Formats: sequence, structure tokens, C-alpha cells
Amino acid sequence: MRFRLKALGLHLLGSCLVLTLVLGTLYFGWYRWPGWFLADALPVVMVLAGVDLALGPLLTFVIARADKPRQELARDIAIIVVVQICALVYGAVSLWNGRPMYYAFSENVLQLVQAYDIDEHEWALGREQNPALAPHWYSLPRWIWAPLPQDENEREKIVRAAVTGGDDVISMPRYFRSWDEGLPELRKQLKKVDDVAYFSSADKDALKALMRAAGSATDQLNCMPFTGRDHPLLAIFDPQSVKIQAILKIKERPQPPPKAKRRGSFPSR
Repeated sequence: MRFRLKALGLHLLGSCLVLTLVLGTLYFGWYRWPGWFLADALPVVMVLAGVDLALGPLLTFVIARADKPRQELARDIAIIVVVQICALVYGAVSLWNGRPMYYAFSENVLQLVQAYDIDEHEWALGREQNPALAPHWYSLPRWIWAPLPQDENEREKIVRAAVTGGDDVISMPRYFRSWDEGLPELRKQLKKVDDVAYFSSADKDALKALMRAAGSATDQLNCMPFTGRDHPLLAIFDPQSVKIQAILKIKERPQPPPKAKRRGSFPSR
């Protein structure tokens, strides 16, 4: 048992170090708040943790025996490590392909733009027509303004495509402009929290409580929704300087348990 516990501990320590290195690099490079939440990265991380921190060391604990030939033990552990590496590569590639590239203000909302939101054609057009804000493989997240083009035909084409599930302007770096250029337009789109879309009445009550706790006024034009893959956030701005003061997240409320049906009753129509 002592030998198995030692093998478990060493395997767990090695797994923790490798996973911390990979996730730490991705987090501090691309996924810092609010990217981690908006990209909904937690499910992928949970799979990685389950395989690399639980299943792998546990299997080592099961197969490790002091009387087992060292060559056979090394072979078995190597197989486990290969499975862990495959899971780690799969998870790391998934996180890399979905890494946050831009936080875009477009029309009346802030939106997360991930790497796989931009296809190869748009990557190339961005580097050719708008090199200052074009994406590169090493690009870290940037705050930008993504206005619709001035050309009416292009504008209508993009709007029509977005409505039918095609690419929106936030997936077209050739149209991106600097964050500061968009601040005058952004100021015009700020709303009171009660008038912001994407949130229910109960959500808005919770957000107003968070705003008061953060020292932000709840009756001013200072709010804008911030959307991504997960539930939307609320960005709070200083109406004068148009600087972000806070990005608020609503705590998920537990769902009420389903009501038990009485024996012999019929479902309601």
C-alpha cells in the first residue's frame, strides 16, 4: 500500500505541474476575466482535470504493486501517461482555438470574439487591409470598435448574413477600428440598467444590488450588455470618461426542484 500511495503521489504531482503550466499559460495570456467566463471554458477544463488529475493517478494507484516487474510497471504507467497526454492535447487545442481575440463594441453591445469566429479568408483580408488591428496567432485580446461599413451594399450584405446565421461584422477584422475611435458612439448607446436587454427583471434587480455595492449609480445611462458563449455580463461605464468601471456577473440561482405528481393524477394541459 505504501508503494501504491507513493506512485499515486508522484503521478498526481507530475500531472498537476503539467496541467498548471498549460492552463496557466492560456489563462494569463488569453483567458483572464472576463474571457474565461464569456468563452465558457470551464467544461473543457473540468474534462482535463478529470482525466489528468483524477483518472490518471487513480489508475496508477490501481496498477502499481511493489512486487510487479519494473519493466511491466513502466509500460503500464506509460500507457496511462499517453492517454493523459492525448486528453491534454485535445483540451489545450480546444482552448487555443477558442481563445479570446477581441472584445468588440458593435452597434449597442459588447461582444467576445474568439479565434474560431474568424475564418482564414477574413484573417487574410484583415492582415491585408487593416494590418494594425489584424489578428495573428500570437495576438493577445484587444478592445476594438467594429462598426458596420459605410458602403450600403456591404452593410446590407453583412446584416442579412448575420440575421441568417452567417458572419457578422465582429468576425471581419478588415472593418475593425480602434477602441478610442468608437467611444463617442459607445456613449450614445449606454442605457440605464432597467432598459438593458438580455436580462430578466430578477436579473436586473440583482445587478442593481451589485452596482450599488460597487458604488455605481443605477439611474444613469452607464450600462451595456457584454455577451459571449456563456450568460451575458453587464459592463458599467463612467458616462463622462467612457471608461469601464466594473464588469458584473450575476450569481446563478439554484433551480427549484420539480414538483412531484400525485399518484393517479393526470398531467395538466
